[in-house]
Amino acid sequence: MHSRFEPDRQLTARMLVTLFLLGLLYVAFVGALLVLLKSTLVVVVVAAVVLVSQYWFSDRIALYAMHGRVVTREQQPQLHGVVDRLCATADMPRPQIAVSDTDLPNAFATGRNADHAVLCVTTGLMRRLEPDELEGVLAHELSHVAHRDVAVITVASFLGVIAGLIVRFAFYSQMYGGRGRRDQNTMVVLLGVMAVSAAVYSLSFLLIRALSRYRELAADRAGALLTGHPSALASALTKLDGDIARIPSKDLRTASAFNAFYFIPAFGKGDSLSRLFNTHPTLEQRLDGLAKISAELGRPA
Repeated sequence: MHSRFEPDRQLTARMLVTLFLLGLLYVAFVGALLVLLKSTLVVVVVAAVVLVSQYWFSDRIALYAMHGRVVTREQQPQLHGVVDRLCATADMPRPQIAVSDTDLPNAFATGRNADHAVLCVTTGLMRRLEPDELEGVLAHELSHVAHRDVAVITVASFLGVIAGLIVRFAFYSQMYGGRGRRDQNTMVVLLGVMAVSAAVYSLSFLLIRALSRYRELAADRAGALLTGHPSALASALTKLDGDIARIPSKDLRTASAFNAFYFIPAFGKGDSLSRLFNTHPTLEQRLDGLAKISAELGRPA
């Protein structure tokens, strides 16, 4: 798909490198599991099912997890109107539009490509933002679809999901599966699977975080250039960053699993450790980037 969003060669290069490294990691991971488990069928079937599910049903999974529902033009005329204008300006297919009834002020795009994409916003975000700020956020999310980094993040994350599931399964089976019935070799295999899976999860976690932080800066830039109003996006970022911190911690913990897809991460003020491994650049970095774009366009920051 060719849209009018400004292409980002650095983002494309980073996505290719990330997918290549994760591919190598995936091959090594599957090979290690085959050696340890000696069951080709189980390993291949589990890996294939998770990959296909995440790639083909990522939009449905994300909407279900965030309690989002697809809305018609009659139900959300203003939201549809803004997306229609942005898609016409960007010369790209219009995604499905969904709304999540939650006070958490956020938005995300998901889907395997531009023709099967969903753009979801929360009622908390629409309630807090002015029209130009909302337009900036939606342009940011549409750029993720146009640059195809939503699909890349979806595919890239599946390896970590598999590794995490295997670690949990091995851990609980070791605890509750009846240790007395296991011989020493079985325990060694279980520990080996847990060690390999934990290592793969950690490496994929770091690779995805590095890509995710850059893609957010790229989406800020592309969205701001599309609307021509970087200051509106900067205003939305500042406003939402402050409001997110006032959301109850229980709600933030529930939502944080989808931080890689969100416009702004679901972290409170006290989550300094979590921010070290954040999926997003800091607010200051994003505002600095938007200020530079304002200078390029000759507009006040």
